[in-house]
Amino acid sequence: MIVKLSPLDIKKYNWYIWKFFIGCFAFVVILVGATTFGVFGALPTLDEMENPKSDQASQIISSDKQILGKYYRKNRSNVAYKDISPNVINALVAKEDNHFYSHSGVDFWRTFSIIPYNLIGRRQGASTLTQQLALNLFTGETRAHNPIKRIIQKLQELIVAVRIEKRYTKQEIITMYLNTVDFGSTTFGISSAAQTYFNTTPAKLTPDQAATLIQMLTAPTANSPIRHPVRALGNRNFTLGRMVQEGYLTEEEADKCKAKPLGLDYHPTNHTEGLAPYFRAVLRGEVKKILTNITKADGTAYDIDRDGLNIYTTIDANMQLYAEEAQREWMRKLQQQFNNEWKGVKLSARISNYKLRIEQGMHESDRYRQLKLEGQSEDEIEKNFNTPDNMNIFTWKGNLDTLMNPIDSVVYSQMLLRNAMMSMDPTTGYIKAWVGGINFEHFKYDQVKDGARQVGSTAKPFTYAVAIDNGFSPCMQVNNVPITIPGDGSPDWTPGSSLEETVPGMITLRTALAHSQNWVTAFVMKEVTPEPVAKLIKQMGIHTAVPPYPSICLGSFDATVMDMTGAYSVFANHGIWTEPTYLLRIEDKNGNVIYNYTPKVKQVMSEQVAYVMIDMLKSVITEGTGWRLRGTYKVTNPVAGKTGTTNDNSDGWFIGVTPKLVTGVWTGCEKRDFHFRSTRTGQGANAALPVFALYMQKVYADQSLGIKKDIDFELPKKPLTTTLNCDVYSQQQKGTNEVEKKLSY
Repeated sequence: MIVKLSPLDIKKYNWYIWKFFIGCFAFVVILVGATTFGVFGALPTLDEMENPKSDQASQIISSDKQILGKYYRKNRSNVAYKDISPNVINALVAKEDNHFYSHSGVDFWRTFSIIPYNLIGRRQGASTLTQQLALNLFTGETRAHNPIKRIIQKLQELIVAVRIEKRYTKQEIITMYLNTVDFGSTTFGISSAAQTYFNTTPAKLTPDQAATLIQMLTAPTANSPIRHPVRALGNRNFTLGRMVQEGYLTEEEADKCKAKPLGLDYHPTNHTEGLAPYFRAVLRGEVKKILTNITKADGTAYDIDRDGLNIYTTIDANMQLYAEEAQREWMRKLQQQFNNEWKGVKLSARISNYKLRIEQGMHESDRYRQLKLEGQSEDEIEKNFNTPDNMNIFTWKGNLDTLMNPIDSVVYSQMLLRNAMMSMDPTTGYIKAWVGGINFEHFKYDQVKDGARQVGSTAKPFTYAVAIDNGFSPCMQVNNVPITIPGDGSPDWTPGSSLEETVPGMITLRTALAHSQNWVTAFVMKEVTPEPVAKLIKQMGIHTAVPPYPSICLGSFDATVMDMTGAYSVFANHGIWTEPTYLLRIEDKNGNVIYNYTPKVKQVMSEQVAYVMIDMLKSVITEGTGWRLRGTYKVTNPVAGKTGTTNDNSDGWFIGVTPKLVTGVWTGCEKRDFHFRSTRTGQGANAALPVFALYMQKVYADQSLGIKKDIDFELPKKPLTTTLNCDVYSQQQKGTNEVEKKLSY
């Protein structure tokens, strides 16, 4: 049945239709107006538009302009347009917004054509690059799931996108976009993405690499070339096809790129990987402390994880690499020596306080703390630690997944040797290399600055320096026999000396220091008394307690690798102590300096005494306990140094001094009750010196560092008043004695 409408009815229905469309239009106008005026949330101000805020990683920069690492919540670093390969820009425009250069923030054609485009199997949104940038920077970063909220957010994007187009050039927009987008793996921005996935810079990305990265933008996790390589490869090739369609590549060029594998060189960015992780962890704490006293122009505090700071350090990336390589090379061998000594030995019967130390290790573990947080009792925790579980443990061949009792992993950890080293320029105080431990992922405690251990015989030069300053000669002879120093209100002190290491008879102070003789050193301490020695040690930068007891001459006090290395730099730096320095300055993301560091400098001994001590410490290498440096490792250039070994071979030290570098090395287990069984393997000459030797071999081989082998230590400006040649000294003494004999008559 056909109903005929009268002209009046048709007019009436037309009016309803017009009212509907007018109402919809009015609603949209009101909605847009309300959004513009901030009814649904404030839109960015003009100042915010000119200075968009986004989380940006802070960078740690080495002295040779390498990026050692980053601090971030989102790993994001900005890069300039000129430093982005055209391949990246072309791939982005071709895939994401092919009308980018012609629209003004909103692409109406794209909006209406996106439905059929998605029907062919290639999901895309209607947002232009400018709208996506508006979302990333100004309207919340994440798309709302609520439909109503999403509509409001979309309107905000449109308005902000138009404003962005008015404020910025197309180059600026595309640069801001590429600096803010998410590439997965906590990686944001094209600079971080190029480094993470291809170990390169944005300027060097090839068309296929650029297409691989750009295809991730629609779904960073789902399109990850690491997790879903097959899907990523297909999407990459699709993006290359779009580049052909838009005229950015020829068919032949695209086919060559499509024939390539993904070719990833994946370097995931986290705080445990890369060079100098221990240094970066210590530096982070230092910088955060500094930033508490610095505010931005608007009065707000700086955030090390978000404000894109540039942190300039003294670390040399190549020297840091050599230090880490040297540690790995020797400690792998030394651990085997250690294991061989304990093979077949019942640890609980041979290690003092074994049960107590293992209980301490258990209580200090992350596993114990987690079980405590879960509310488990001590009995339940003990049962957990004695129940086999899947464990990931450190070995020098790489991390190992294994099934073992957690308590056994505690024992394993306690029997692992630890090592730390630091290398610095004695004249500037600049630290060039810092290795705080053997593996930051498993053992995060830093042994360079935070960990103090007994220093052993590396303390002996401090006592000899006081003696030289008081007129003693390196050629003075002393009978190397047991000696007792009376206690001042405390028990008398008599140091020991093993028979096989004792040089018998009358020996010079030079020989006593070279061969690390305890009795002669104690004799010198008795002559100069403990107070001036303790005072000098503190003046040379040792921050830990150094009580004025006679035993400090043999290193009974604790000190850090940083402090001991800094103290030895005094000998190489004409008696001047320059504070070990690792932070130079901090700049904000715009390059403005917000912090400068000035190291402390002070003269703590005369230039003459410092040079005499260097000469005596050379004898340690040429004829004494450091002979392996020349004999085994063929480091024959001018080097001074001192070995150190503590009771029970718990700590092995070596501090090496050259005109341009002073390097301290320490080796030992986490707890002193775990140690080498023999001095042959546990002494500093074996446990620490080889790390220094291997490091210096690598440093000298790298001529770009400018550290030459054939440079000797500078003589004092004034002529030496101390005779260093003991043959000449003997003749002088003989002549003096004859004159005194004649005068006595």
